[in-house]
Amino acid sequence: MKFFVDTANTDDISELAATGLIDGVTTNPSLIAKAGRPFTDVIKEICDLVEGPVSAEVVATEYDGMITEGRKLAAIAENVAVKLPLTWDGLKACKTLTGEGTMVNVTLCFSANQALLAAKAGATFISPFIGRLDDINLDGMELISDIRQIYDNYLFDTEILAASIRTANHVKESALAGADVATMPPNVIKSLATHPLTDKGLAAFLADAEKAGIKV
Repeated sequence: MKFFVDTANTDDISELAATGLIDGVTTNPSLIAKAGRPFTDVIKEICDLVEGPVSAEVVATEYDGMITEGRKLAAIAENVAVKLPLTWDGLKACKTLTGEGTMVNVTLCFSANQALLAAKAGATFISPFIGRLDDINLDGMELISDIRQIYDNYLFDTEILAASIRTANHVKESALAGADVATMPPNVIKSLATHPLTDKGLAAFLADAEKAGIKV
């Protein structure tokens, strides 16, 4: 499974990129707004920090505007993936931009039928929102599994990018359900390495080493 970090904070991205565990970055207008800097400057800096795809989202809601903005975003760097909403105009724009060789991340997916349409439109990534489905008492993981089966049935190349991930358990369940990518905030990525028994075991080893006077 690929790991994308969901943030526009370049300090966090730089720190995580140094571990070699990050395969890409996802952003959205809300995250960019928190950065408090010009949109294109932030995207360019992020693209310089990571080699993998960097999702940058359009704000237009109609086809012509999406195409204009999408082309501008794609011109920032070769690893930009233009992020489009899963609307009828978004699907039309997806078909056009992918036809031009641009990576496209179709976002705000909440049903298997939507994911099927995105794949037929040539999406590079489809982003089902797990956490938001959980919020309304629907099973986000069931959606991941359904999309996985449909894509495998018809050999679609579109990658399933599990989004709206909030916990370490979301990551595990997404991996088990067959998601190709998980995008998550920096704190969730870091939480994957923690376990109380690891901390307890390390403390015991260090205490024993101190008692025995062990030095390396």
